[in-house]
Amino acid sequence: MSADGLGAVVTGAGHGIGRVAAVPGLDLSRLEDYLARQVPHLVDGPLRAELLTGGKSNLTYAVECGPRRFVLRRPPLGHVLQTAHDMTREHRVISALADSDVPVPRTYALCEDPEVIGAPFYVMEYVPGTAYRSDDALRRLGPDRTRAISRRVVQTLADLHAVDPGDVGLADFGRPDGFLARQVRRWRTQLEASRSRDLAGAQALVDALARTVPPQQPPAIVHGDYRVDNVLVDGADRVAAVLDWEMATLGDPLTDVALMVLYGELPAIGARIVGPTAAPGLLRGEELIEEYCSCGGRPLGQMGFYVGLAAYKLAVIVEGIHYRHLRCETAGEGFEGIGDAVEPLLAFGLRATEEY
Repeated sequence: MSADGLGAVVTGAGHGIGRVAAVPGLDLSRLEDYLARQVPHLVDGPLRAELLTGGKSNLTYAVECGPRRFVLRRPPLGHVLQTAHDMTREHRVISALADSDVPVPRTYALCEDPEVIGAPFYVMEYVPGTAYRSDDALRRLGPDRTRAISRRVVQTLADLHAVDPGDVGLADFGRPDGFLARQVRRWRTQLEASRSRDLAGAQALVDALARTVPPQQPPAIVHGDYRVDNVLVDGADRVAAVLDWEMATLGDPLTDVALMVLYGELPAIGARIVGPTAAPGLLRGEELIEEYCSCGGRPLGQMGFYVGLAAYKLAVIVEGIHYRHLRCETAGEGFEGIGDAVEPLLAFGLRATEEY
């Protein structure tokens, strides 16, 4: 969720895009001119677009031109945190993984010039599939299908962590040395840059994390916001594409595992801020960890720190969304009351460092 997260591309067969003269954050006329110059095979007439539902940070649009459909990603409107919402990094990692065992959309173009639509953006393939954004959506599938999907999602995460960054041109994609200590410092800085209130537990949790940083693991490509609703699932319940790479880097892969564990704890925390977390059949807790290990994932240890860090990271992300919402700098719906989840997340994270 790069310092945003909480976003999933929602696509599905059979949903056409109505003609739209303007959508928030996307100038279709300027975009059409740019694509006609840079990717002419995508454009042979007027563009139509819609803001896809589900994204609470980076904005994702489905764009159509005649029979062609593609997807555009750009940073959020308004307040943007330093190092967050980096379109260049997101485009780079998706492009690098194109021939790996990790399914990703093909990329078509990267525009780093903010003058075109008001911010950097990139354009990628539209992948048919479903992002299951709620427990109700998975309940309709039944526990057996949900479990099969959940296991394949975990397998795909293990496949990602097995990719050698050097083999796909990502050896310099991040700074793995000192990754965990730097994560603690980074998210503390992010919180200070995007909050408008005192938050109980914030200082206690970051202090506890700073005291208990584990030894460094061999680095891997880290997604940064890996969960069920950040993948597209095809009609055979297979993972068709992994999405939302804005927080990807090189680092400790157990941070991805811990974030999935945290999402499974959200119902107990009382934080209803992301998609499916409690549908029957979803792998959670120890069962999720065991599945990851059985799929060839890294050995796990000192998970209290990792889950505590995941809770702190998610709290910072949610506080940033709350901050932008107060400033009327969000696009879409579903932001009212999101800030209520921040302090429960901080409290859970502190308990995790002591008890998990």
